[in-house]
Amino acid sequence: MKCIRKKVLEEFKQGWIGSNLECEYHPCHHKGQDCTYCYCPFYPCNDASLGKAIDPDGKNIWDCSDCLFIHQKNVCEYVSSEVKRLGIKGPEDVRLKGLFEESKKRYFRKGKAIMVLGATSDAGKSLTALAICRIISDMGFSVTPLKTQNMSLNSVVTHDGCEIAMIQALQARAAGIKRPDRHINPILLKPKGDSVSQVMVNGKPFGDYDVQRYYSEFVPGQGIRAVEKAVEFLKYRYDYVVMEGAGSPAEINIYDSDIANMKAAEIANAECMLVVNVSWGGSFAYALGTMDLLEENDRKRVKGILFNNVHGSPSDFKNGVKELEKISKVPVLGIVPHVDVTLPKEDSEFFRESCRIGEGKTVVSVIRLPRISNFTDLDPLLVENVTVNFVTKPEELDGSDAIIIPGTKNTIADMNWLRSSGMADAILSFKGRIPILGICGGYQIMGSKLIDRNGYEDPSASEIDGLGLFDGTTEWKNEGKIVKQVFAKLIPTDGPIVGYEIHAAESNMNAPPLLKFDFSDKTDGSFIESEMLFGTYAHGIFEKPVFRKFFLSFAGNVSEGDEDYSEKLERNIQKLADAFKSSIDMELFKKVFMGL
Repeated sequence: MKCIRKKVLEEFKQGWIGSNLECEYHPCHHKGQDCTYCYCPFYPCNDASLGKAIDPDGKNIWDCSDCLFIHQKNVCEYVSSEVKRLGIKGPEDVRLKGLFEESKKRYFRKGKAIMVLGATSDAGKSLTALAICRIISDMGFSVTPLKTQNMSLNSVVTHDGCEIAMIQALQARAAGIKRPDRHINPILLKPKGDSVSQVMVNGKPFGDYDVQRYYSEFVPGQGIRAVEKAVEFLKYRYDYVVMEGAGSPAEINIYDSDIANMKAAEIANAECMLVVNVSWGGSFAYALGTMDLLEENDRKRVKGILFNNVHGSPSDFKNGVKELEKISKVPVLGIVPHVDVTLPKEDSEFFRESCRIGEGKTVVSVIRLPRISNFTDLDPLLVENVTVNFVTKPEELDGSDAIIIPGTKNTIADMNWLRSSGMADAILSFKGRIPILGICGGYQIMGSKLIDRNGYEDPSASEIDGLGLFDGTTEWKNEGKIVKQVFAKLIPTDGPIVGYEIHAAESNMNAPPLLKFDFSDKTDGSFIESEMLFGTYAHGIFEKPVFRKFFLSFAGNVSEGDEDYSEKLERNIQKLADAFKSSIDMELFKKVFMGL
């Protein structure tokens, strides 16, 4: 506490400094933050709208780790000037309480919500929300994404050990948020098959629901409460909340139970834009049909229509746009051309397109398991001279330079599929000839036994054989999920690895480990160099060039590049945002959607 007090005293003395770009940790919270007060001079303010009381080990502690109030420029300028004017010397000065109350009265405002709706699935909602987050962030405002309900098997782990959809984490990156948290995706549905999904609430498992039970039991209770809390939390902390709908807002069969679209917009009091993917064809009909099916109060929330993914000249749309505006009485916000960017795709989009990606010399074959999950693990490979080929048949493995068995939502079921399809024998035929990597569920499959006597994975199969590439077992014990971020070293090279773990079983393999965790003696994975066998629980292991280059070297791929995948993401995010900004009516956007 003495060192913190010393730091606060230094901050009082130094006065206003703005953003400290020289700090190695900048930004700690979001791009453009004011760093005058690294340690809040008002701590503990005990204001329930900005923090909460926690009681670990019987100690009463005020937790304001999610509060951004003291990192707003206008707040810092005012507080530092008042500290100087009043002659406040330290955190014990009783006048700080009054200064906090006056600062909050002057500058604290709940954020404004903007919602991106889609006329169809794959309308471009996710990338539109991403681009808007970056545009608003570049304008100097604090902004956050929010998708109240997402269905995805591509999830990532937050700093506090919660699961959120990958696309919301990517949108948070576009928004300049350093550490996205569970509030940006309060409800995550992870399909398990047979119309049943695992429902995650605030990043933690809540229960398994079929469609009927989800809408009749979950949505009216816990579902609506989770949405309300997330909206309230984020609007208290950011200038703008950019919300993304799910599917279409005009699904009349579930309209009254849909908490992902218009109900969420109502809760957040959001101004909405309707995005239409022109490449689907029939875009004017999609736009008008959606507007006509919305209830009157919801229709009034739609303040702009955005045509997206236009191939060809946007000028070809001008006549149709005028007629659409006349009929719908809603202005067209912009016509965005197709933008050639490389960004991760959501589940629903990915497998509609070609399952062969890239044009590189080295062919990496990825087993497209029926219950594949976290396949965005493979995206960073495209930084290299690689073609990624998703395969389902034994003959499709011919010509492979490397094989990857990815994550799965049901390891035992997918192991059974590998055997019945002939893929298991096909994979084994490549042992020792080319590198084979298993990630999470794929790593489990590479072992000799899969044991689930408690029916966590499959009640009908308590123990089955794995591929036997590693001598060891994986066992489910119904002890809950391991969900954590990974910071480690690749043992063969001592290079840095970052990623995250999401798994409910533990593996005990008789092979040398692949990774050693930072700050502990624990290890992860397996590596048999002589047989070119790799296994790990670390999703995201390819993001840093260290493992990417090491693994591909066994496939004869010699890479001269040393690029973090995050650098490529950043370039593509900015390229997309610039394209949107130049294609939409920014004056209309700022006036109608931002209130400027």
